[in-house]
Amino acid sequence: MAGAFRFLTAGESHGEALVAVIDGVPAGLPLTETQINEDLARRQRGYGRGGRMKIERDQVRILSGVRWGSTLGSPITLQIANRDWENWKSTMAVGAPEPGAAQKQVTRPRPGHADLAGAMKYGHHDIRNVLERSSARETTARVAVAGVAKRLLAEFGVTILSHVTEIGGVRIAADLDVTWDELARRAEASEVRCADPAAAAAMIAAIDAAKEKGDTLGGVFEVVALGCPVGLGSYVQWDRRLDGRLAQAFCSIQAIKGCELGLGFETARRPGSAVHDEILFDAESGFKRKTNNAGGLEGGVTNGQPVVVRAAMKPLSTLRTPLKSVDLATKEAVDAVVERSDVCAVPAAGVVGEAMMAIVLSDAFLEKFGGDSIQEIRRNYDAYLDSLKSW
Repeated sequence: MAGAFRFLTAGESHGEALVAVIDGVPAGLPLTETQINEDLARRQRGYGRGGRMKIERDQVRILSGVRWGSTLGSPITLQIANRDWENWKSTMAVGAPEPGAAQKQVTRPRPGHADLAGAMKYGHHDIRNVLERSSARETTARVAVAGVAKRLLAEFGVTILSHVTEIGGVRIAADLDVTWDELARRAEASEVRCADPAAAAAMIAAIDAAKEKGDTLGGVFEVVALGCPVGLGSYVQWDRRLDGRLAQAFCSIQAIKGCELGLGFETARRPGSAVHDEILFDAESGFKRKTNNAGGLEGGVTNGQPVVVRAAMKPLSTLRTPLKSVDLATKEAVDAVVERSDVCAVPAAGVVGEAMMAIVLSDAFLEKFGGDSIQEIRRNYDAYLDSLKSW
């Protein structure tokens, strides 16, 4: 991922560890492993998760780029060990298998998964070589990366929250009217990360029913960034528009099939007079809006309002009552392979959505206010805010 805040992840779902390397983090940012681990734990929770989450206790190790609790300005390396590696040492060994060792291959692709297309693209006849990296286990590393991004944004008053708005066709009440703080509190207290108690109960019932049938459920989550200044992103080139960058980031999350900002698709159903946020002004607070239908973005640029993104997650591809498929080796009709998986992972996906929001906003923030140290960035940031007071 190119930009001011750059990162790469590596590792397989059942490999020894997941790793991430981050470049572009300024010097002088306070950072501890504990801060990152909080979100790693949140990603593992949620009603409908599978057996893998009972095995893993994701904890990050910072291997470089931090000294005495402060970033150095050099690349930061993060590592999250896979506890399940102990059961997969032979299957996922880096070296050649031992003579006579069983070499069981996965040859029954799952509809809706990367299995078949990935095998054909890379020339693999063992789908294990595809599913290990295409697995959503990779998002563990992204959430760890975002722990650093969130710390950077928090230094400048930007916070990010998420909540689930729909699972399996069950939606939160349209008239739910609570503060952002209360919404976040309710979401974190809910097993499905839903701020509407009645909807949450119905979502849990829907997950239970799907589990009984050997099926899976998808849903929708919303991510909100508070405290973003005016001016992140740009309208001057297509790839600098922040709404486009956010959409790409959210749609890069495994199983995400749709993304909308602000009112999103609803804007297509309303006249302009019921969509655009009227501009107001007073001497004390300056420019402001009564509404935020735009989701905090106009022309690819933040306008000072909360940035609001929703993403639609499809049902997971591994079904305990599998769909029909074709064996890669024999070309015979078979049932798709059943890998260990979740019934519903929408609550966890919201935490991953927070991660992608934080990563994109950090990149845009450093692009706008960039410097080699937190102190330099703060000078740039404060000077910019002072300049806006004259508008």
